[in-house]
Amino acid sequence: MSLIREIDFGTPASKSEKMVTLTIDGNEVTVPEGTSIMRASMEAGIEIPKLCATDMVDAFGSCRLCLVEIQGRGGMPASCTTPVAPGLVVSTQTPRLKDVRRGVMELYISDHPLDCLTCAANGDCELQDMAGAVGLRDVRYGYEGENHVRARNDGAINIKWQPKDESNPYFTFDSSKCIVCSRCVRACEEVQGTFALTIEGRGFDSRVSAGMQHQDFVSSECVSCGACVQACPTATLTEKSVIAIGQPEHSVVTTCAYCGVGCSFKAEMRGEELVRMVPWKDGQANRGHSCVKGRFAYGYSTHRDRILNPMIREKVSDPWREVSWEEAFAHVASEFRRIQYQYGRDSVGGITSSRCTNEETYLVQKLVRAGFGNNNVDTCARVCHSPTGYGLGQTFGTSAGTQNFDSVEETDVVIVIGANPTDGHPVFASRLKKRLRQGAKLIVIDPRRIDLVKGPHVEASYHLPLRPGTNVAVVTALSHVIVTEGLFDEKFIRERCDWSEFEDWAGFVSEDRHSPEAVEALTGVPAELVRGAARLFAKGGNGSIYYGLGVTEHSQGSTTVMAIANLAMATGNIGRPGVGVNPLRGQNNVQGSCDMGSFPHELPGYRHISDDATREIFEKLWGVELNNEPGLRIPNMLDAAVEGSFKALYIQGEDILQSDPDTKHVSAGLAAMECVVVQDLFLNETANYAHVFLPGSTFLEKDGTFTNAERRINRVRRVMTPKNGLADWEVTQKLAQAMGLAWNYRHPSEIMDEIAATTPSFALVSYDYLDKLGSVQWPCNEKHPQGSPIMHVDGFVRGKGKFIRTEYVATDEKTGPRFPLLLTTGRILSQYNVGAQTRRTDNVVWHEEDRLEIHPHDAENRGIHDGDWVRLASRAGETTLHALITDRVSPGVVYTTFHHPDTQANVITTDFSDWATNCPEYKVTAVQVSPSNGPSDWQVEYDEQARRSRRIAGKLEAAE
Repeated sequence: MSLIREIDFGTPASKSEKMVTLTIDGNEVTVPEGTSIMRASMEAGIEIPKLCATDMVDAFGSCRLCLVEIQGRGGMPASCTTPVAPGLVVSTQTPRLKDVRRGVMELYISDHPLDCLTCAANGDCELQDMAGAVGLRDVRYGYEGENHVRARNDGAINIKWQPKDESNPYFTFDSSKCIVCSRCVRACEEVQGTFALTIEGRGFDSRVSAGMQHQDFVSSECVSCGACVQACPTATLTEKSVIAIGQPEHSVVTTCAYCGVGCSFKAEMRGEELVRMVPWKDGQANRGHSCVKGRFAYGYSTHRDRILNPMIREKVSDPWREVSWEEAFAHVASEFRRIQYQYGRDSVGGITSSRCTNEETYLVQKLVRAGFGNNNVDTCARVCHSPTGYGLGQTFGTSAGTQNFDSVEETDVVIVIGANPTDGHPVFASRLKKRLRQGAKLIVIDPRRIDLVKGPHVEASYHLPLRPGTNVAVVTALSHVIVTEGLFDEKFIRERCDWSEFEDWAGFVSEDRHSPEAVEALTGVPAELVRGAARLFAKGGNGSIYYGLGVTEHSQGSTTVMAIANLAMATGNIGRPGVGVNPLRGQNNVQGSCDMGSFPHELPGYRHISDDATREIFEKLWGVELNNEPGLRIPNMLDAAVEGSFKALYIQGEDILQSDPDTKHVSAGLAAMECVVVQDLFLNETANYAHVFLPGSTFLEKDGTFTNAERRINRVRRVMTPKNGLADWEVTQKLAQAMGLAWNYRHPSEIMDEIAATTPSFALVSYDYLDKLGSVQWPCNEKHPQGSPIMHVDGFVRGKGKFIRTEYVATDEKTGPRFPLLLTTGRILSQYNVGAQTRRTDNVVWHEEDRLEIHPHDAENRGIHDGDWVRLASRAGETTLHALITDRVSPGVVYTTFHHPDTQANVITTDFSDWATNCPEYKVTAVQVSPSNGPSDWQVEYDEQARRSRRIAGKLEAAE
């Protein structure tokens, strides 16, 4: 293996379809109009020296190394800022150019430390490379004069010099090595859109500054996405891992295992040690960008808390006992057989993971169906995006988003509803913010003032701060305005939808009770805001809708998804770039876990288990007869366990005790089971109630695929040996073999071949095909051999788009004198889901605990000050945490994250759920907030139970 080198063309590619021919160093070159001379030269294989230019940002023209001569023109223009033109004759190497470049480079080097042999960037330094490229051998200027390198000059403090900024846990900033090329500043602006960095001073006094008045990086607005580090051509900004380990010697392209954006990275290695993760420029989801989690937060893979040996115990009160893999598999198989013999075939089940690969998820549902003989399989998508599958399936005919992420570059007006992209999906958010800075308009529908509502460089045209639980009423009111004011797209509707269904729906939304004025008292959103937002979306050009868990995690989650689909169809915003309905999936493979048949009523490809023809496909291949009755959902499994009829559960990579609602009910269900098997990296909260622990493997230790929020199937490539000895797919296979199934997959590619053979939307997908194309979006079959970036182009998958009435039904969770506030929950940038991974990295610098956001008015009424301990209580339970007083939430609404188990926010949430899918209503819980002296009795008892549960026989102390 070798280090994969990406070509930097110096400036971004032109999207023009008009071609231009010119001559460069005697070679005819034809490129799109608008291409820079620098890029045209690079595409012809002629490399022009450069320092300030990189193809991730727009041309700047400051370093003066890339000068060229053009026949018939005076001077020496910068090739990065000079566009091609027909018939140009360009010279990149002349005696005059050589002299000028050498002189410019000599000035750079004269003000730069010459510690190249010990510099962390040695071997990966563009300044060093360019010095060689221009033939610089001597520097005539000494260090006697003023410079930025030394701490002292003639016995006095040199104010030009700054000490290293080591504040960020992941990278250092050494200003003495800065050449003020502005690449970091431009990357922060153009790629990330944070504008945290600036150049302060002028001329010789110019320097990069993180914020105002010499702030350090960690206290500035920097979001640690790594764009500046990646852009830096010297060792000014350097990963601390590179300083500690050295330069990588080989790399492998793989896919991030955090959110549903699905960013591609180069894992750069020394042997089996990961040096750094570098965003892959050819990654079609991220286009060379990253966030703090994917770029830096991989330390959990080698954390001391990882469990690397299988363990079993008879009772959850016993210490764990380490055993061999063989003993663990035999024990699980024996227990599951005993339980099924004693309690019946339906007494066991499995839960797949949205963090594991498609192949691993496919095997778990296959084990349940072919090995356990039932359909008791479910996945974490049940508690996040199951309403997406149902709602879009009913209206459009397919259970997934309609666009690729590139589509946002062509949108004109965007609705973001129930999502916080800057925290939950930051790479997509950066692309969205770039489009907004170019002039697109934004409508935010959210109870909270998220960052997109108003910032220094992005501001929403409308923010509809609705009361939690009233999504359906607000979206239907938007449709009311569009229909009653004649703003709908009649041509699109007549051609693509059922006109009679539209007429019925239009009559429904036109009723006065759905007008913005009528629902204002219900939603809390002023009617004029709703009317203005509706008109903007209907008349603003290409309209796109992006939504998240703030839509789906409600008792009317499926209804809201259908209401969003109605809105898109009514305005004709389906089937082309720049439009569409786009769920922002939470975990890296939520989409894939659904695709692979993880729901109890569906086989892979969203085909119902009752369909005889579908079952026959799998029965012939698997050699078993499949049960045609849907199995139990996660809530049903827990209910049945409490009742005594469900006794064993195999859980792969999911922490239901922390992530599922009504924690006390979950713990009661788990405690009632006789054999709970947890397969994970760490002794998570669910493992407190487990009888068998099977150590899992990280994404760095396995081959497979993830499917992101845009239906993109991306390769996951193994970069190191599994530290536990087995990849997750191998664990499931060996468990199946122990239960008597004749599985013999030799590689995950064979599992994908089986998926392709049985699932029409994956028909052409194989590892070789993915390696050839880079990635592909399903459906990928004979009809769509290159995949499907945009869905429903020529017609809806179901035939005609279906308009469905969306009656608003208030949640059963009501506020009142005892519980007058509404709690809603969400995520924060630095943390991920239940925090099992990110809490075991330096990301805790930015988020050490979950805090309760409360409006100043509500805090004052309760005598609460910022930072105080507060008691958060609901009808389901109570917990305590520290208060954060802020006007980001409206009066009557409180908000918290759910990343830390010592808070256990889900002890508060109720068991109310979506009417169609049982997706829990996390986003609406009636609560009371009051001052507290510290952790609740329940938290103290839970912590003690967790510590006892994590004892390992033979160990001095349990893993934290």
